[in-house]
Amino acid sequence: MIWKCSVCGYMHRGEEAPDQCPKCGAPKEKYAALSQEDAKKVSDSDRTNDIHMEIIELSMKIAQLAEEGIDIDLDPSCVDAFKKAKDEVWVIKQRNKAELAGHMSRGKW
Repeated sequence: MIWKCSVCGYMHRGEEAPDQCPKCGAPKEKYAALSQEDAKKVSDSDRTNDIHMEIIELSMKIAQLAEEGIDIDLDPSCVDAFKKAKDEVWVIKQRNKAELAGHMSRGKW
């Protein structure tokens, strides 16, 4: 069963809600059990959310590497390739962040 804190949105898995929310400290009474359908959404989206977060993390690393390459300034074509990589990774990062935001707005987190 999945329980949701009505104060902060924290999700808890277990047979019953926790005595106190580990995020905001709200009492057990502030928790509500998710419907079976909503609990399935949360469970099914758990792995894809992790994948989106990992892609975001990797895109940040690529942006840092591209910035380092730009700073080295070996030659114009090399700098241009790093600038393009940095621009492209921004799109990848934002697309995945938008998808995560969409998941959250539809209760899939």
